Amino acid sequence: MPEEVLFETERTEDRATIAALLRSVADKLDAGEPVTLSAGEESITLDIPARPTFEVKAERETGSGPDELSVEFEIEWDDVEGGGHDGSLSVE
Repeated sequence: MPEEVLFETERTEDRATIAALLRSVADKLDAGEPVTLSAGEESITLDIPARPTFEVKAERETGSGPDELSVEFEIEWDDVEGGGHDGSLSVE
């Protein structure tokens, strides 16, 4: 299935700024409000359904340089509300 990127941004930030951005998303999710992502001239507003799929992935990329570690948080849903869940996640 082809993928269409609707919005993308990547830049180096300090941990406090990243935490504030994640808190803003969490507050919108908690309140059931749309989430608007903006960077420069680009902007998109997403109405996230009540029960989307939540994926957390930690990765190590190896290659010719130093290893690169990452953690990805992904919220995913169909254009038609739906989805399921197969366990609970905690972040400590």
